[in-house]
Amino acid sequence: MYTRRIFPVKGVIRWTRRHIFLFLLLATIPVVLFDIIRWKWLHVPWLPLGVLGTAVAFIVSFKNNASYDRLWEARKIWGGIVNASRSWTVMAKDFVTNKNAVQPKSEEELWKIKQELVHRHVAWLTALRYQLRKDKPWEMHLKNQKSNSEFRATQYTVMEDSVPVEEAIAPYLEQKEMDEIFAKGNQASQILGIQSRRLGALMADGHIEDFRHMEMMSMITEFYTLQGKSERIKNFPYPRQFATLNFVFVWIFILLLPFGIMEEFEVIGNKIIGYLQVNPAYFKITQELQLFIGKHFVWFSIPFSALISWVFHTMEKIGENTENPFEGGPNDVPITDLSRGIEIDIRQLIDDVDIPAPYQWKNDIVM
Repeated sequence: MYTRRIFPVKGVIRWTRRHIFLFLLLATIPVVLFDIIRWKWLHVPWLPLGVLGTAVAFIVSFKNNASYDRLWEARKIWGGIVNASRSWTVMAKDFVTNKNAVQPKSEEELWKIKQELVHRHVAWLTALRYQLRKDKPWEMHLKNQKSNSEFRATQYTVMEDSVPVEEAIAPYLEQKEMDEIFAKGNQASQILGIQSRRLGALMADGHIEDFRHMEMMSMITEFYTLQGKSERIKNFPYPRQFATLNFVFVWIFILLLPFGIMEEFEVIGNKIIGYLQVNPAYFKITQELQLFIGKHFVWFSIPFSALISWVFHTMEKIGENTENPFEGGPNDVPITDLSRGIEIDIRQLIDDVDIPAPYQWKNDIVM
């Protein structure tokens, strides 16, 4: 299990700091009108506002659950890719032999074939993750948000943004295979097609018998299935009507909240004044200061209103940023790191050389 999501409280505050200032401003304006300009009629009854807040909480919870389901399904798919990759490598290592070969090859030549099959699989992993990192129209608004783009630029790195896919795949394929896959649209599918064709050639030469060929072809079918499941999540977004309405409802609640919470704090202030009339020494501070606090206790609604707004908005934003688990955000499935881990594992299984080291990630945020 990968240790992930190192996202401390200070990171969340830095991520949402602009909205925190906005919530403080939105909470201050009604209080100024209510307490200084003396528009005492400027408030909303708390009962309907509380019902609205309850409804919004359910809606936010529904969206977050749906978004988490998409994230968890994506993680399970890539867990399947990890397991299937190991199975493929063991098959390539043990099934390719000279037992029924028409023209037996040397041990070094057999090892080269096994290395070729494993390297081509790493190329498939690389092509797949690059396809999953491509931007979709419904993802662009996330990256264009200033808070997200700044956090992405300063706190972590996405390798696929800086290294071209051709450069990443080149070490694992021959040039003619590179030309073939990049002449088509779906490079990952083309690589699996080349892998299948190569198995057919090995069976024709007698280096893989019929039963073993069928077993390895079933693994290629499994890779197609896992790729298709990943593409389904990537290419079908969380329904926009639910996402848009969720956003609108949250902001309606945030805008109305300061007008409903002010009156509750004014009631507390009146109680303080009432206590002073019964017992002038109720607090161990001067009576003038006690009266001032009681009369203007409504100002304490500002931090509480901002806090409640921040909680609702941050939960909505977390759900929004979890909708697309392959986008390259700090809370997405770390497919780049998973791909490198698979590569190291399967290449060690065949005693390969020049095995790369694990990625060193910025600020412990694994991508």
